[in-house]
Amino acid sequence: MESLVVVLSSSCSSSSANTLQLLLSHSKTKRSLFPIFKTTHKRAAVMQMSAATDTGKEVKLWGGRFEESVTETVEKFTESISFDKALYKHDIMGSRAHASMLARQIERRIVNGDFVWRTDREDVHMNIEAALTDLVGEAAKKLHTARSRNDQVCTDLRLWCRDAVDSILSRIKHLQVALVKLALKNEGLIVPGYTHLQRAQPVLLQHLLLAYVEQLDRDAGRLLNCRERMNFCPLGACALAGTGLPIDRFMTSDALGFTAPMRNSIDAVSDRDFVLELLSANSITAIHLSRLGEEWVLWASEEFGFLTPSDSVSTGSSIMPQKKNPDPMELVRGKSARVVGDLVSLLVLCKGLPHAYNRDLQEDKEPVFDSVKTILGMLEVSAEFAQNITFNWERIQKALPAGYLDATTLADYLVKKGMPFRTSHDIVGRSVALCVSSNCQLQELSLDKLRSISPVFDEDVYEFLGVENSVNKFSSYGSTGSECVSAQLNYWVTNLGING
Repeated sequence: MESLVVVLSSSCSSSSANTLQLLLSHSKTKRSLFPIFKTTHKRAAVMQMSAATDTGKEVKLWGGRFEESVTETVEKFTESISFDKALYKHDIMGSRAHASMLARQIERRIVNGDFVWRTDREDVHMNIEAALTDLVGEAAKKLHTARSRNDQVCTDLRLWCRDAVDSILSRIKHLQVALVKLALKNEGLIVPGYTHLQRAQPVLLQHLLLAYVEQLDRDAGRLLNCRERMNFCPLGACALAGTGLPIDRFMTSDALGFTAPMRNSIDAVSDRDFVLELLSANSITAIHLSRLGEEWVLWASEEFGFLTPSDSVSTGSSIMPQKKNPDPMELVRGKSARVVGDLVSLLVLCKGLPHAYNRDLQEDKEPVFDSVKTILGMLEVSAEFAQNITFNWERIQKALPAGYLDATTLADYLVKKGMPFRTSHDIVGRSVALCVSSNCQLQELSLDKLRSISPVFDEDVYEFLGVENSVNKFSSYGSTGSECVSAQLNYWVTNLGING
């Protein structure tokens, strides 16, 4: 926008040449954008705003119909620059606003669907520049001074990806909040924890849900790191070698909110690392969402029956009237393949490209756009699903006794009695075998039967048996113990700013 403002101000504003000089040389970094404008004579030569007269005076901006210039007396009597130069800052502000207005006219036509995109103009850059030329005339052709479509498209793509990262981060937080609120609603609910998809140990449902919150937090961290690296400006690198024109890349970088200009012009126009990083981060996020989707699809099945999605996030069958399918999470699982595919497409695209820019890179846009659109949808529907499911406490509690979930806690009991863990592991294994043959649970074994396996067992062993006792015995940092999970939950409630 800064370069557009400069060009439009030179053509469309009624400001004096001195004001234009100030506009073009303005920079927070105190660098002059066009130091060749330091004298009135050079400024007039470059901008071609007037022709020199025999007396050396400039022709007035309004002087087209006049054959001679005003006299020196009239000049002195009518001038105001001696005092109104105090308005220079405000005049520059007005010129920028006027140029922004003209740019906004084009933007409004695009947003409203009134803009005609012409394929004979090849790309977005040429279409917009041509529209600007139609609006203000020949002066618009100065817009492309000291830039190439090579650095222009890289700048556009970095800006687009930067906005995309911000949108994804917002959706990630939304899903994290939904998961934490779901955990808060299910305090104390114990579920089977699985390894190898076999029952392993009892865990609090809150603990399991917070595991996904942690994964999403790392996803957000990757995106923030990616954003930090992508936030460098390629504008002014031109085709690949930079330019001999006296531009100020620090000014345009600052105006666009970048950290700094990219140091190497060849790297600036050929680098797509920032896109690969973004798509890689999206792919990891997609894998996490796919795992969540897989778990919830399984849990919604009749075989598990651990959760029930509401009708608002379920679909039916065209032939089987009884069906209620968790389709949104199935599609989350399926669309993860699409996001990973976008990353692979771009990796293969970039793998054989010599420096600097190559037309192959035109193919980088669609995978990027698709990846971002897909991951945003996956995050949104996952949060919607989380807000519309109910965990079936009774079904879960009935399922808990199966699987000897308290076996490891029983081994810890023997370790606390001084027994080496490998020995305790063997003894508990034999205890489980006894339960299998007797068709009972560990807590249902009598003390005599336990002592027949090891005399170390005592009456206090029953304080370690059963899923409730087992969960309460966990105490290590980050574990599924009630106090540990409560601390984790409090952390996320505070960190995410959840009220109530």
